[in-house]
Amino acid sequence: MLIQLTIRDFAIVESLDLELSQGMTVVSGETGAGKSIMLDALGLALGDRAESGAVRHGADKADISANFCLEQIPEASRWLIDNDLDNDGECILRRVITKEGRSRCYINGRPAPAAMVKSLGEYLAAIHGQHEHQRLLKKEYHRTLLDEFAGQSPLAEQVRHSYEQWHQLSSELKRLSEQSAEQTARVQLLSYQVEELQQLALQEGEIEQLEAEQKTLANAGEIINTGHQLISLASESDDNNCVQVLHQCLHLLTNMQSESPSVRQAIEMFNSALIQVEEASSEIRHYLDRVEINPERQSEVEERLSGIFEIARKHRIHPNELLQFQQNLEQELAGLNRSDAELEQMAEEAEAARLAFLNKAEKLSKKRRQAASQLSKQVDQQLHSLGMPSAEISVALTPLHKPAAQGLEDVEFLIITNKGQPAKPLAKIASGGELSRISLAIQVITAQTSTTPTLIFDEVDVGIGGAIAEVVGRLLRQLGERAQILCVTHQPQVASQGHQHLFVSKRSDKTQTHTRINQLDNESRVQEVARMLGGIDITERSVEHAREMLGQA
Repeated sequence: MLIQLTIRDFAIVESLDLELSQGMTVVSGETGAGKSIMLDALGLALGDRAESGAVRHGADKADISANFCLEQIPEASRWLIDNDLDNDGECILRRVITKEGRSRCYINGRPAPAAMVKSLGEYLAAIHGQHEHQRLLKKEYHRTLLDEFAGQSPLAEQVRHSYEQWHQLSSELKRLSEQSAEQTARVQLLSYQVEELQQLALQEGEIEQLEAEQKTLANAGEIINTGHQLISLASESDDNNCVQVLHQCLHLLTNMQSESPSVRQAIEMFNSALIQVEEASSEIRHYLDRVEINPERQSEVEERLSGIFEIARKHRIHPNELLQFQQNLEQELAGLNRSDAELEQMAEEAEAARLAFLNKAEKLSKKRRQAASQLSKQVDQQLHSLGMPSAEISVALTPLHKPAAQGLEDVEFLIITNKGQPAKPLAKIASGGELSRISLAIQVITAQTSTTPTLIFDEVDVGIGGAIAEVVGRLLRQLGERAQILCVTHQPQVASQGHQHLFVSKRSDKTQTHTRINQLDNESRVQEVARMLGGIDITERSVEHAREMLGQA
């Protein structure tokens, strides 16, 4: 629950430190004193939109802090832990607004976006404003109220999330399906091109090898001729071949019988030359063994090269680029084939998402149907106690033509105010007083099932009085037995039912107006209720009446 509210330089409040208790706390004061300022400040701490006009005139910034006890709010504790904002079970929300209109939010001293604060605030407090009946004119709000009453707000959120997943997958599936027709032609072309290249079966380095072989085959006769001449000159000629000449040189050097280093080095060099000539002759011989005049093989090689060059010309690339080109085509084709597989998988996922949505939505529909009759019955009872004995409210669940994020049906509250009349939408009710009482009855009933520990009612009793106001006061006090209730009121019958009473007053000096909020003791409370009963002049009779009313509380 809310245990402390601190306000600095907000509206006409210069400084306010307010400690709050469990039960029903009523807030009263003269018209224009600023009774709703406390609730407005709390709303800002809970993430409401801020404006620069919120800062007190002459101040640089407004600073608001709200301290909540989380002992009975495990959902809020889990939220803080999940978002790494836990502070030993403490929850302090702070809002700072500058006169220029800039705003900053803090959760347990750490900066946080207003949307994040608002998300946490839903676990901490719910504010029912004096214009709540205006929200009742919107059917979207009816669905929210019914889901809250049924305790199915989490399931409604799951339905919304499931619908968004299904809708997103369906949209993507449609987009891919539209592309699929264009891809089919591309797949056919790529399949033909890849098959042609795969049949070609070009190997790495094959072109260079074929060109070398073709050149060899084309010049085989000349190569063989020249090779035999080389071998003859090197080692096989009868007349002074290289080997014979080198042997003669070595023989002469040996006959010199010289120990000169130069001679020894010359001998080594001639020996080395002899070895190299013999090895060169052997290499030429081995090479010639592989060279043959083979017109058939030459034709095969030239035909193979011609096929390779023809496909390269077809794709307008260099023959040496064919292998990389083939890999690129294969990758693109695999990607398109994968797209088809992904399309099938996405279709399966979209269908699974649809079934998941329908499963949750049907559960929600069942819960809504069950809760609708209960809500109607309980609101009717409250309306009868609020001076509308003939009123009958019903919750109409109309199936939608197609599923939507809110589920499978539309929700609308219908009302009969007088017997014999047909049920009408709330927006068709002409009487503002009737609409206010209907709004109050619905708020009280839905608040009874709310898990929010702090419920705030801002002048929801406007337009009622007398015995009806007394009924409202008792209803709010009953709520205060199980939750913390803050109620801004003009009605003495409501104020007398509170467990605590806060009084808002204002004073003006030469330059500014200041608002103060004080907790009333028993005697001060009697005087305030008497003022609310009798106006400015407090009589002994009004005081006695006030004591009587407070004694009944």
